[in-house]
Amino acid sequence: MKELWQHLPEHISPTIFTIGPFQLRYYGLMYLVAFSIVYILVLYRLKTEDFRYEKTLIQDCFVWLILGLMIGARIGYVLFYNLRYYLSHPLEIILPFSFEGGLHFTGLAGMSYHGGLVGVIISAIIFCYKRKIDFWDLSDLFVPTIPLAYTFGRIGNFLNGELYGRITDVPWGMYFPLDSTHQLRHPSQLYEAFFEGIFLFLVLWSIRRKRPFKGFFIPLYLIGYGTVRFFIEFFREPDPQLGFIIGFLTMGQILCLVMILSGIILIYYRKPSI
Repeated sequence: MKELWQHLPEHISPTIFTIGPFQLRYYGLMYLVAFSIVYILVLYRLKTEDFRYEKTLIQDCFVWLILGLMIGARIGYVLFYNLRYYLSHPLEIILPFSFEGGLHFTGLAGMSYHGGLVGVIISAIIFCYKRKIDFWDLSDLFVPTIPLAYTFGRIGNFLNGELYGRITDVPWGMYFPLDSTHQLRHPSQLYEAFFEGIFLFLVLWSIRRKRPFKGFFIPLYLIGYGTVRFFIEFFREPDPQLGFIIGFLTMGQILCLVMILSGIILIYYRKPSI
């Protein structure tokens, strides 16, 4: 049983099926599941709680948020994780091809959670400004639903065999096919799926009706996610092109510290409006 568990990722194909040049991959499917989860939970809150938004407005908002997420995640990866490479290969920022050693279809390889977060916030602010909606109130509607969706993103990473953890000797460690060293590693994607996803969702969802002021859940999410991710990064393999940035800190940990500080500042900024 232990052997079966440890070698499980080697028996998982990231592709569900292929038709000609088209591939349906688990990672892309997990994105669709994640968006659907958020949408369903937001509509549930509209029916059961005191938020007065039309369903059509929520649907329009989703278009903005999805675009903000995808654009922000891509730009964030380029800026935070591989800027030197993309300065030399600028077309690959927006084209799903690699020109190294010929033309190869790669998809948009490389998405940053932190960049996606910034993209979502910016797109939400613009949407609320255009529609004359209270950004802080709308954020309180959406934010408690987000971590559960993020669970599926991390499951997608696991099924892709990517973003695996550091070398370990724990019995629940796993061998990942993309690891050229073929060593036992922490399944850090599953750690993240549980703690950044399920655990954080249960915390935020359980207190979703208790907001001391409008905009309470954005800083709470920033602090909660930033803290959980900071510690899980100790089990996750640093990006090979970056390694450790400052001492034992990875880029992900530095960005999480920025998240935590931003959350603290936002609480201080928003609290006087009670």
